[in-house]
Amino acid sequence: MNRSFYIIMAAQFFSSLADNALLIAAIALLAQLNAPAWMTPLLKLFFVLSYVILAAFVGAFADSRPKGNVMFITNTIKFIGCVVMLLGSHPLLAYAIVGLGAAAYSPAKYGILTELLPPEKLVAANGWIEGLTVGSIIMGTVLGGVLISSSVSQSLLSFDLPAIDTGIDTPAESAIMIIMMIYVIAAIINLRIPDTGARYVSQKSNPIELIKDFAVCFKTLWNDRLGQISLAVTTLFWGAGATLQFIVIKWAQVALHMSLSQGAILQAISAVGVAAGAVWAAWRVPLRDSLKVLPYGIAMGLVVCALAIYNSDMLPNTVLWTVGKLEINLNLLPAYFLLILVGWLAGYFVVPMNALLQHRGHVLMSAGHSIAVQNFNENISVLLMLIVYSLLIWLDASVQYVIIGFGLAVSLIMWMVIKRHAANQAEYDSMHLIGEHKH
Repeated sequence: MNRSFYIIMAAQFFSSLADNALLIAAIALLAQLNAPAWMTPLLKLFFVLSYVILAAFVGAFADSRPKGNVMFITNTIKFIGCVVMLLGSHPLLAYAIVGLGAAAYSPAKYGILTELLPPEKLVAANGWIEGLTVGSIIMGTVLGGVLISSSVSQSLLSFDLPAIDTGIDTPAESAIMIIMMIYVIAAIINLRIPDTGARYVSQKSNPIELIKDFAVCFKTLWNDRLGQISLAVTTLFWGAGATLQFIVIKWAQVALHMSLSQGAILQAISAVGVAAGAVWAAWRVPLRDSLKVLPYGIAMGLVVCALAIYNSDMLPNTVLWTVGKLEINLNLLPAYFLLILVGWLAGYFVVPMNALLQHRGHVLMSAGHSIAVQNFNENISVLLMLIVYSLLIWLDASVQYVIIGFGLAVSLIMWMVIKRHAANQAEYDSMHLIGEHKH
């Protein structure tokens, strides 16, 4: 990888770190405002909606100028969202502004990879980007929690500027100030991203024309034999991943008798598996072999089903392993292993699919437009799956049955994707054979 790639990685890390820390700070701000509990999950909804609503426009914007310049502008929008939050606007509105910046940031972040690197390096690049993003999610969540903790927030609030009233009086506000500084760091790194020299046809500015263009790109990618397979897999992965976050917390409470905070730690354990699988795929899977990882998606769904079988009551005697002052509950090791395995399988099969989708998008249209189509599909999947999961919880469905149904659905859809790919390949081989006979 060249130096420019590492600059992009650094910019992505700090921007994503701030995004995830800000989510925790925004939740704390809602609590500070005594907002009803149902508003908390709406933060994610407001953040994700920008990816869906603005999909037709962010791709054109990403292709209208050098990607480093786009990343700087969109990172600045995130910073403005923080300012709006500090000035007293409702956290949902302010976090929606941050989501707007993130939605426009994504096509530039992934699109520049196809401009900067040859196709054979895309899997490796995606592996490192995904691994780094997962790391930033874990660290950002931890950082947000640390910044709003009483000890750290008291230290931050104790700093006073002479003759200046900053208006920063609460732990959530002090955390947002630190997060704004992280966005500034990301912006400075954005300015160091070199211009790749890639230029696209002049982008339309008429909204109706942009929507028409997006519809053409949407249809083109879904009609492409390779594009439709990779798009189906990544769409399933992100919808399933978002739903699995909530399923794991519910499972931890019911099967492992954990508190909410303890259950949240399990998400980090699963994320470690995703990062490991992503890095392993980057090292082991070349782009030409990307479709060979599809069976791992079936395996992931079946391993998820195994979560429904395991519960802490299977090992009634709690076994503790003491390392210094740290106590580890050995009864939970099977749960940790299952979550890491689910994460590893997910990371291993989605990274090659991401790379293939970016390559096909770059060949068929442009980097920014193809990533916008990808984001649109993935976030529609997130919204739909979360609605289905919420409905099941509202109906008081057993979490074990929800997990089994979820796992089997993932495996079934992946099996259908594999069958579709086989049919596409047979059709291609048949057309190729007919062409040879004509000659």
